Amino acid sequence: MAVIFVTVTLDILALGVMIPVLPRLVADFLGGHTDSAARIYGLFGTVWAFLHFLCSPAAGALSDRFGRRPIILMSNLGLGMDYILMALAPSLTSLFVGRIISGITASSIPAASAYVADSVPPERRAKAFGILGAAFGLGFVLGPAVGGILGSVSLRLPFWVSAGLSLANACWAFFILPESLPTEKRAAFSWKRANPVGSLKLFRSHPDLMSLAAIHFLRILAHVSLPAVFVLYAGYRYGWNERSVGLSLALMGACGMIVQGGLVGPTVKRFGERTMLLWGLLFGAAGFAVYGWADRGSVLLLLGIPLLSLWGFAGPAIQGLMTRLAGSTEQGLLQGANASLQGIAEMVGPGLFTLTFAYFIRADVSWRLPGAPYYLSAGLLAAALLVGWMLPAGSSLEDEIPAATGVAAME
Repeated sequence: MAVIFVTVTLDILALGVMIPVLPRLVADFLGGHTDSAARIYGLFGTVWAFLHFLCSPAAGALSDRFGRRPIILMSNLGLGMDYILMALAPSLTSLFVGRIISGITASSIPAASAYVADSVPPERRAKAFGILGAAFGLGFVLGPAVGGILGSVSLRLPFWVSAGLSLANACWAFFILPESLPTEKRAAFSWKRANPVGSLKLFRSHPDLMSLAAIHFLRILAHVSLPAVFVLYAGYRYGWNERSVGLSLALMGACGMIVQGGLVGPTVKRFGERTMLLWGLLFGAAGFAVYGWADRGSVLLLLGIPLLSLWGFAGPAIQGLMTRLAGSTEQGLLQGANASLQGIAEMVGPGLFTLTFAYFIRADVSWRLPGAPYYLSAGLLAAALLVGWMLPAGSSLEDEIPAATGVAAME
């Protein structure tokens, strides 16, 4: 867990460094027009997610066949090359090519999640996924803060730093990261399991798994509103520069790290995964509502950050529940299927949220509502909460499922 924690932290740190500046770089290519930048940035996100959707299940299936370590190594190398290309990009077209490469190679997080499932018994997985979430939080604490400071010097500098971090991560993983999947637990690779639609069949292997997949999809879709519009939203509504945006994102990461690294383990142990999933979704819906309502000044938005961070209970809880319902030879396939869900959500989300934002800030619109994307996210989490409320308490969701369940047993 210590080694995979460092690996994921470096990966997210590289991503976080460029978050405050990428939308601004797009806006610069378009002459500083926020509404046009929102639409183009949404297109970038949609294409990235489409390629991630196509490639992640194959990466998950390959990790079941060859192990998690090679997939993590190749992903970090590919992302390092992508960041270098974006640092040198002379036009929107070359920046777009960089996002295509990133969508193809961004498979280290699903492999890291499967790594955790390999290494930790079912009753401790929610806590372990919480630690993994803390790695996300630490990366997002340092990354956006550093990216915001570097972006105030040059919009290109954060991309060079991200490239260095990804390549350093590849070197770290090559020399330090052990393989987590024993040879006897590896599954044969097949294109049926690797294609993005076929991997989703795993969710049909258990009725509760299908419901959890629906919640997971709505949760990810709601989350897309943050990377899709937050930088443009904060600049438009509060006049924040790269430094301010980076520090606010760092605050989000710090609060998330506290919740996932310090609170998830004891609360899940005390109340159970299902209960904390429901509370997490409730806090998330309330937090997004505050984000949307924060029209009287940025102080209210900052007060909403700790509330939204309590949404962090939901992610590790749902991951723990889902891994119980997949066999030991299907953890990579499960994470690939989850990545497919994420890909679908991230195909739909950028356009959905950026177009919503662009529509409600147009000069000719009669009723301006910049917070509309976050009201929409609150509604999505409320729907996920309703689905979660209908899940049965106890039963198979609290028991370890034998390894002979899932797609392998169906076949």
